[in-house]
Amino acid sequence: MADDSKPVYLRLREIIAASILDGAFSDGDMLPSVRAFAAQQGANPLTVAKAYQSFQDDGLVVVKRGVGMFVADGATRRLRVAEREHFLETVWPPVAAQIRRLGLRVEELDAQKA
Repeated sequence: MADDSKPVYLRLREIIAASILDGAFSDGDMLPSVRAFAAQQGANPLTVAKAYQSFQDDGLVVVKRGVGMFVADGATRRLRVAEREHFLETVWPPVAAQIRRLGLRVEELDAQKA
C-alpha cells in the first residue's frame, strides 16, 4: 500500500522489494540502473540512488563496479522474512482488530477474492 506520508525513497524501496518478492527479480538478477528506474518511476535519480543504497546497506543488493547492481544471494529469503515480521507485528494487529469489530468471518473474506 502506498503511503504518501513516507519519504519518496522509502516508497521506491517498497516498489523494489515488492518486485523482488513477486519474482520480477531473483537472487543474482541485475536491477535496473538508477537512471532507468528513476525514469520509469518519475523520480529523481538521487532519490533512487538513496533507495538502492539502503538495500546495499542491508546487504540485499551488491554492486559490481562498472556493471550494475544485483540482488544478493539469499536476499529474497531475507526480505520475505523481514516483510512477514513487519506485517505480523505492524500491519496485521489493526486489521485483525477491525475484522473482530465488524464480526467478519473467513468465508466472507475469501468470497471477496472473486
